Amino acid sequence: MPSGFRFQLERLLAAAGLLHLALFIAPSAQAEICAAQDFSGAQYIVCDVSPEQRPQLQLFWKDENGEAYRNFSRLASALQQSGKSLILAFNAGMYETDFAPIGLYVENGKVLRSVKTPDPPKGKGPVANFFKKPNGVFFLNEKEAAIVPTRTYLKMQPKARLATQSGPMLVIDGRINPIFIQGSSDRTHRSGVGICEGNLIRFAISMGSVNFHDFAQLFRDHLHCRNALFLDGGGGAGFYSPALQRNDFSWHGGYGPMFGLVEDAREKPQD
Repeated sequence: MPSGFRFQLERLLAAAGLLHLALFIAPSAQAEICAAQDFSGAQYIVCDVSPEQRPQLQLFWKDENGEAYRNFSRLASALQQSGKSLILAFNAGMYETDFAPIGLYVENGKVLRSVKTPDPPKGKGPVANFFKKPNGVFFLNEKEAAIVPTRTYLKMQPKARLATQSGPMLVIDGRINPIFIQGSSDRTHRSGVGICEGNLIRFAISMGSVNFHDFAQLFRDHLHCRNALFLDGGGGAGFYSPALQRNDFSWHGGYGPMFGLVEDAREKPQD
């Protein structure tokens, strides 16, 4: 459609809170990584990373000057300057006010933040979610991708290429986390990651407000993930996909750690 008309349409959709419905106007080959899916009356975007793509999955936090990227556009621009393309990105967990990861963070085999296991802070809010039990760790090494409770990770001491700690666990060995309340009114936008059938890494973000129980049920019953981890909610539930024309901005002023699926632009097949 004409760019001027499209711009006006997107403005109207955004004003109505329906911009996500415009994300699927322009299909592309990259869009096959992610798809809109309905489950139990809610809509989600689900993105699959296959075992063959795992080497392309990376974690990002700071740029070469030691400053947090904070948004997907800055990360995409930095990668582009090195001949790479950011084809998919998610917020990789909760973060401090200075955008540092709250808990464990391993990037390119280096532990930049250690595991955090103290008692949860008083009060409610997204940071309190991190400490809901059990919280967990997503990690990736040369042999496997896995999500395990934090205490299990500490016992395993795996040699991880990348790892991020978040909480709470959504699904634990095929069981929905028992702390979740079915029908809870605690609803917001949520993002998470699961290790699923076929060794797929599956990211999901809700397109509307859902509670923890429903979100966990999505991973267990619809996406067939034996283990899944909550990443963030509300304004922190960020997602980036050029193919779907999605580039979220956080109302917290930015994001902390980010998952990025990276492609070497120099190795792209030519049409």
